[in-house]
Amino acid sequence: MNIYDIWFSNIDISDKYKIELLSNFTSEEIWNFSEKKFNEFGISEQIYNRILEIEYKQKMDKYVKYIENKQIEVISFKDKRYPEKLKNIYDMPPFLYVRGNLENLYDDNIAIVGSRDASEYGKNITRKIAKQIADKNINIVSGLAIGIDKYAHLGALDSNIGKTIAVLGTGVSEKEVYPLENKKIFDRIIENKGTIVSEFKLGTAPNRYNFPKRNRIISGLSDKIIVVEAKENSGSLITAEYALEQGKDIFAVPREYYFKKFRRY
Repeated sequence: MNIYDIWFSNIDISDKYKIELLSNFTSEEIWNFSEKKFNEFGISEQIYNRILEIEYKQKMDKYVKYIENKQIEVISFKDKRYPEKLKNIYDMPPFLYVRGNLENLYDDNIAIVGSRDASEYGKNITRKIAKQIADKNINIVSGLAIGIDKYAHLGALDSNIGKTIAVLGTGVSEKEVYPLENKKIFDRIIENKGTIVSEFKLGTAPNRYNFPKRNRIISGLSDKIIVVEAKENSGSLITAEYALEQGKDIFAVPREYYFKKFRRY
């Protein structure tokens, strides 16, 4: 465990500055920086004052103890454990918070995303597809939202072979699970050697702007994307857009009405 990475990941500055600094220095070197050193590097007064804020360091003992207790890994993009798949995406997250089986992030993964307001057909077909894929030892990636995401995770959990990865728009603490109704699935994912991952530090609330942002990680970790019953301008289509940018194959499962209609031709 790198306590300096934990400290630096917790500081409220932009990902841009975190990546810029970590590309040139270790987090331990940044911990020991003086105001003069920041000036030499061209970091603005506002940014270095935030990094030098003593409050962040004072909270470290409590923060590290919690992370150790919950077996959370904090991984910077310079860490050899950081998934190569994410290094190739636009706006890669400088840090990942990971609970559960880290190895799943490097395996064959397929994302399944879709409507929160899913039909019964959509839920059932998603669960069935997810299990069939997981039975082939391919992991299922989704966002632990209600609707299609929930049934994608459940389908993978139905399998005794493949695992599931939940990418959150909050921190990875049990207290931050959103929506709360998926807390049991959150627990089952960890218990069944799955993975919980987020770029957001502990204590991050479910800000609505976080969820479109996290979709690039869902796509980035996956080799292919399946979109189920997605509505126009939905988060699922944002994930599909990221997938297109990343050169991934995208598959679609329409609503039952359209499926039956086109099946006749």
